[in-house]
Amino acid sequence: MIHPKKLSINNFSYHLPDEKIAKHPLPKRDESKLLVFKSGKISETQYKHLDAHLPADSLLIFNNTKVVEARLIFTKPTGGQIEIFCLEPHKQYADITTAMLQKGNVLWKCLVGGAKKWKETLLTKKINDTTTIEAKKVAQLPDCFIIELSWNNNDLTFAEILHIAGLIPLPPYLNREAEEADKSTYQTIYAKHDGSVAAPTAGLHFTEELFKKLDDKNIEKDFVTLHVGAGTFKPVKAATMNEHDMHTEFIDVHIELIEHLLQHHPKPIIAVGTTSLRTIESLYWLGVKVNSEWLIANETTPSLSQWDAYDLPQNIALTDALTALVNWLKANKIERLITKTQIIIAPGYQLQVAQGLVTNFHQPQSTLLLLIASIVGDNWKIIYNHALNNFYRFLSYGDGCLLMKDKV
Repeated sequence: MIHPKKLSINNFSYHLPDEKIAKHPLPKRDESKLLVFKSGKISETQYKHLDAHLPADSLLIFNNTKVVEARLIFTKPTGGQIEIFCLEPHKQYADITTAMLQKGNVLWKCLVGGAKKWKETLLTKKINDTTTIEAKKVAQLPDCFIIELSWNNNDLTFAEILHIAGLIPLPPYLNREAEEADKSTYQTIYAKHDGSVAAPTAGLHFTEELFKKLDDKNIEKDFVTLHVGAGTFKPVKAATMNEHDMHTEFIDVHIELIEHLLQHHPKPIIAVGTTSLRTIESLYWLGVKVNSEWLIANETTPSLSQWDAYDLPQNIALTDALTALVNWLKANKIERLITKTQIIIAPGYQLQVAQGLVTNFHQPQSTLLLLIASIVGDNWKIIYNHALNNFYRFLSYGDGCLLMKDKV
């Protein structure tokens, strides 16, 4: 099989008409259509019947990240507007949670809309009767700015400032402004930890009624946290994937989750969303790294770069890798593993933890479509053609699919 480095994104393209893109969600989350792909065959249902298509001994893994109102609009004295889109915290903070809890001021990597028109030293925005926020350019990087944001109410954390003053960062392909309803509809019902600039969209379809049906069938659930960055929408412009710089995202996982995966194996583990899949697969490779003593000098916490999943030893059993990771965490008295992952999951990758994936339909020529193809191979074309020809709604607010890995 061809190495993922040599893949051309041009082979992962399809025509997606704008009218196929869901601009708003359905009134009831779990009434979205669900395409089921098992053993090479397609069937159709709705999310509210997901329980009927999963083995009773399955474990579903959800991403409980919470979308933050990451867009701040400042109005200049001349009346013009500058938009600051908060991407991720400055490297001086250990993790996103730490940065979100800052009071008084914070440094953040940001995109700036209208940057050339920003001549003032400070931009100022009054967000309520007692609180004003200021923005100052600290540095310009090749693809973003370092912005210092400060506010005069030290009782408020940065997360609270964003909740009050910011706007939900809807995906650019929706081609519309955020509405009040998006504050709830572009959020899973189990969202818990502030930090994402995009929703883990597969989870948008889950309701309390569906959770009850899953419980009744003894289908377990557990949660990881991967804070989704704007890089999830980053187009692939390189001729081959070797030249594409895969986006890095923060993961935050409790040791009990890793132990749960160990206890549940070899029964089916199903990831809800590409971010959940990326997280649990990263846990395996972090375990391989610890088990194989691949930690590099000065690396106090293991992290993953783009091609680690292909360069690390390939013969470590899942139980050995996860046990090594648990033992390493306990030896270092760490209960929550907070680190970064940059791994790319593409055709040629073999799933190590998950046996299936619940996910939405993704953009053509995207790394998310590569991930889908790593599970179902060239069948992704059949699946997507079926969805296009049978009135499925695409992308973040659209319908989804359950993709099961063929048993080897």
